[in-house]
Amino acid sequence: MDSFCGWDGDVLVLNVLGTPSAKQDVIGKPKGQQLKISVSAAPVGGKATDHMVRFLAKEFGVATGDIEVVIGRYNINKQLRIKAPRQLPAVIGKSAM
Repeated sequence: MDSFCGWDGDVLVLNVLGTPSAKQDVIGKPKGQQLKISVSAAPVGGKATDHMVRFLAKEFGVATGDIEVVIGRYNINKQLRIKAPRQLPAVIGKSAM
């Protein structure tokens, strides 16, 4: 992938640089080939990743089961696969064309 996101059929592949223990849940700006995503959950036993999946499910209009953490469950560097997103946040809409 030349960007932080790309398509594999109807699946959006997203490279993420996660920030746990943030003040609020927010999708940030691209940083190189990753998209910065901050979540308020602490990085304990994968809870920040679980929280990120729930947050992103709402943002993309999908069920939590439609988001797969391929790489980085316990790491800030992650790769996610989001099955058939119904909506795209603005930063992704611009890059996914």
